[in-house]
Amino acid sequence: MPLPDSQRWSRCRPTEGEAIRGLPSGAAERHCHEAAGDSLRSPVRPPRARLRTAAMVLTLAALPLLCGGSASGEERFPPPDFTYHKMPETPVPPPPSPLWEYADTAALLAALALATYLALGRRSRNGLLILAAVSLLWFGFRREGCVCSIGAIQDVAEAVFNAHRAVPGTVIVFFTLPIVFALFFGRVFCAAVCPLGAIQELAAIRPQRIPLWLEHTLGIVPWVYLGVAVLYAAGGTAYVICEYDPFVAFFRRSGAASMLIFGACLLVIGIFIGRPYCRFLCPYGAILGLASKLARWHVRIPPTNCIRCRLCEEACPYGAIVSPPAPLAPAERRKARRRLALFLAAVPVWIALGAVVGRMTHATLARMDYQVRLAGWLAAEKDIDPNDKLALDAVRAFRNTGQSPAEVFSAAAARLETFRTGATLLGAWIGLVVGLKLTQLCTRTPRDDYHPDPRRCVACGRCFWYCPEEQVRRGWIQSVEAVLPQGTPVPLNTVARRDSPGEKT
Repeated sequence: MPLPDSQRWSRCRPTEGEAIRGLPSGAAERHCHEAAGDSLRSPVRPPRARLRTAAMVLTLAALPLLCGGSASGEERFPPPDFTYHKMPETPVPPPPSPLWEYADTAALLAALALATYLALGRRSRNGLLILAAVSLLWFGFRREGCVCSIGAIQDVAEAVFNAHRAVPGTVIVFFTLPIVFALFFGRVFCAAVCPLGAIQELAAIRPQRIPLWLEHTLGIVPWVYLGVAVLYAAGGTAYVICEYDPFVAFFRRSGAASMLIFGACLLVIGIFIGRPYCRFLCPYGAILGLASKLARWHVRIPPTNCIRCRLCEEACPYGAIVSPPAPLAPAERRKARRRLALFLAAVPVWIALGAVVGRMTHATLARMDYQVRLAGWLAAEKDIDPNDKLALDAVRAFRNTGQSPAEVFSAAAARLETFRTGATLLGAWIGLVVGLKLTQLCTRTPRDDYHPDPRRCVACGRCFWYCPEEQVRRGWIQSVEAVLPQGTPVPLNTVARRDSPGEKT
């Protein structure tokens, strides 16, 4: 209902505001009539009235606080009573039975003994293949590749350098037992017991030989990998062997996509290059090769005498067959001695050079340590990439602990000093490996037959099938002349007869 003119004009007095006072008298009257014509939805109040309204609202809102909460009112629903409520316990799975550890230890011992018999006694390539498949199923997929003899290097290294670190008995057995067998019978563990070697042996469908210079060059990598793994494990930084195991993701049917791709690539490469991980990466294989050098019994290619047919050399995809060296002239022999003495004298130089280079790289090696990385993230907290979730989460978690960054910086400085010493020793170790490798290439061992190199031979038995003497022993042929090229002389001490019917499988 419209208001009378007197009431409408009373709401548009000149004291309403600067906007109204600035209008002409006629415009001000028209403005007030238009405002009043919109009924009463937005009445115009003077400033003092608005102030009084706001003060009343604030007073009513602050009343409960002024009364100490006593006037909050009675609760409509009382809170539940948890006096007799029992909190549920987090279920923890029971530890595995120690019987499984005893079973694994017994299985390892039985597999090593059977591999020794099949490789050195029975000389059965088929038997070794069957044992490799069984070992792959048991030690690989059933035990999921853990604990393995290769990864046990890290446990032993950490226990040696850390008095508070205890090593389970199963780990010690898995680490030492293959080395003991290698000291007496060669690398029978690699033949058909190791699951990593077994999966590569079964994948080697068309293996080819690689150049000898590349074989020797890549043969240094396992020793370098061994030094790096011991450095990180001894300092409690990481277990790099287990973290970068290429096949454990297959054994567990889960894992990082990068490691699955890495393992798949190695298997594809292993179709054409035999056992790439065993030969060019495995640190435990390097230890077994050194122990096998001292073994009394090794895999022998011919069962009787070598006729130098070179069939085993062509059949071995691992470059493990060593040909008999040709005799040297007196002048060449003197040059060889001087060259050997020169490389022996250069070994200390290689060690010193490696120590200097290793000491220079200690900061780079220390970046894998968590304390060092956390100190770097805290020092550059404002410059962290927003997409770096690991760094952001680590800094946020540290801030929630309430600790002082000075403690982290002090711990990181101590870790850097530790890595300075460890990197120096690692560099000296690599220099020693390089120096001894060059010295070993200058040595010559006089032999009259082809024999497997104990350090590189994995006792797979692949060469058995190609040896004419072995074929005579098995009864596949009557004499070695049947497989030799026309006109090839046969040594007089060769016995071309069937020693025993053997196995024909």
